[in-house]
Amino acid sequence: MAALFGDLFAGSPPPTLGVRGGALAPCPGKPNCVSSRAADDEHVVAPYRFTGDAEAALGRLAGIVAEQPGARIVTRRPDYVHAEFVSKLMGFVDDLELQLDAAAHVIHVRSASRLGHSDLGVNRKRVETLRTAFAQGSP
Repeated sequence: MAALFGDLFAGSPPPTLGVRGGALAPCPGKPNCVSSRAADDEHVVAPYRFTGDAEAALGRLAGIVAEQPGARIVTRRPDYVHAEFVSKLMGFVDDLELQLDAAAHVIHVRSASRLGHSDLGVNRKRVETLRTAFAQGSP
């Protein structure tokens, strides 16, 4: 379903997407981003922990992401996933990134709005909703 305002509020993909220097980009100084690599309370979330096969865990989490309303997987590699989430009404786009750290048995996450200052907690809620589904073994 297309957003009411089309691509007016989509923004452009940030140039910081992807893994650089072994890590996802840090969150900017705005409250519309969360990251498992952040050091401050405003932005930090826990990474997703898993047991068993690392690539299978990332694949399972990517499958959960793909099933979410407004989600679209843009990039899928054995150690990295980038998805876009488009809000239903206004068409705002958030970028979700997942980075596999097989040695530590975690999947790092970063979720950030492209536009605006505050996201009213949307990115944090999304990460936690995915965490719950991942812990329950979906899909």
